[in-house]
Amino acid sequence: MKKLKYIFITVISFMIASSCSNFDEINTDTNKPTSVTSELLATEVLKNTYRFWNPNPSDFSSSNLFNKHTAFLTSDANPNQYYFSFWPFGSFGAYQRLTNTRRMVEFSEGTEFESSFKGLELFLKASYGFEMTLEMGDVPYSEAGMAEEGIFRPVYDKQADVFVAILNDLEAAETFFSEGTDFGGDIMLDGDVAKWQKLSNAMQLKVLQTMSKKITADQITRFAAIVNSGNLMESNADNLQLVYTDNSNADHPFLDGENKRVDDAVSKLAVDVLKATNDRRLFYFAEPAQALIDGGALESDFDAYEGAPTALAPEELFLNNQAGNYSLLNKRYAEVPDGDPMIHFSYAEQCFIIAEAIEEGWVTGNAEEYYKNGVTAMLNYYMDSPSTGGYVHGMAIDQAYIDNYFTGDAAYAIAGTKEDRLKQILTQRWLIDFFQGNGGNYPQFLRTGYPEYPLDPATSLNPDDPTVYPKRWSYPTGEQTTNPDNYAKAIDEQYGGFDGINKTPWYLQD
Repeated sequence: MKKLKYIFITVISFMIASSCSNFDEINTDTNKPTSVTSELLATEVLKNTYRFWNPNPSDFSSSNLFNKHTAFLTSDANPNQYYFSFWPFGSFGAYQRLTNTRRMVEFSEGTEFESSFKGLELFLKASYGFEMTLEMGDVPYSEAGMAEEGIFRPVYDKQADVFVAILNDLEAAETFFSEGTDFGGDIMLDGDVAKWQKLSNAMQLKVLQTMSKKITADQITRFAAIVNSGNLMESNADNLQLVYTDNSNADHPFLDGENKRVDDAVSKLAVDVLKATNDRRLFYFAEPAQALIDGGALESDFDAYEGAPTALAPEELFLNNQAGNYSLLNKRYAEVPDGDPMIHFSYAEQCFIIAEAIEEGWVTGNAEEYYKNGVTAMLNYYMDSPSTGGYVHGMAIDQAYIDNYFTGDAAYAIAGTKEDRLKQILTQRWLIDFFQGNGGNYPQFLRTGYPEYPLDPATSLNPDDPTVYPKRWSYPTGEQTTNPDNYAKAIDEQYGGFDGINKTPWYLQD
């Protein structure tokens, strides 16, 4: 009996030991990764950085309002249209991603991809800092993302210093990419280090031009040197853009948004610009106004399109929409899953940046050529788009149209004033962002005044001054408790102690 008991215990012990040794294997889901790699981290960070913040038709359409590309036609005033936000506060949330970018680099140490991931880390940090400083003014940068070093209350660097640090990081990123190897996990540029290198140079041009009111002689020389180096974006193939697919996890944010589209018109500002230049992008952006079709106009006529005035009272917009007076958004936005990619930086924008710089005398060159190249790139973008078939009202953009585009108001205003030409350049730059949901043009409007965003004090929802557009976002409310000393110092030194949306940050000061 004792022997039998001993054998039983031995067998049970062996079974338990075997079960324990195989526990990890038994409980491992073979369809899920069990370790994190640099590539996986890169994918996650890039996705969170460049996708629309909340992909649904309501939030996506609302996000296009404050750049005056579109207008809501409901009787309730949308703050994004008559002010500039439901929630006028900036955010430092993107800095949380710096932990993952640091791990991304650490996991690549000693591999052929280390330099590439170092470049990506610096490019992303510079991108976050650039967006935050344009939103708010002075922001943490030199101590950003350093919680692991015990820095939980980072100093707010002066905006002038933030711009310099961003430029230096972009320059360093360009060097790392030049020494790097194509890498995996990149959903934006397919890991092509040559494209990232060119993008890092182009972004330096954008940063320098955005601080044009404060730029120094040495920085202008730097701008010219980058242009003259020739290592810049060359075509739409170099665009930094998030491509949508027919996968339900990666389709266009406005898909199935028909109930929103019927209350969403193309703005009068956009329609009038496109009609003045006989620009067929109008037929890609808009539907004809039903009242004009009923009056005998054809959907292929420019005169069949009428934009909605963005500063008009919401009650009037609503009634006019009920009468069919406005051109609603093109139906393709709500029906095509793999719609227009979200462009974050394009070859066309680079062309317009350089054209403006030539007009300002920062660099020698032919501004008209850069202007034409930029417009042509965007016309090609829509001509080559796979998602427009059957939606362009018989007015598709083709090569013959592009070849004859630059006539009348679309021709470069060589005989006009410099201001005439700058208005052309900046208006075309503004059109890049049409229904992109990225809000990227607002700082350029604040900097230059072009294009002229309509403003009616009678309908403005700006709580402090209805006669102006806000120049910044307030700091995150949490800063008053989590980083109170540095927060107070920043608003005292910049804005006289008032964290107001109409205060003028350093880069906009004359």
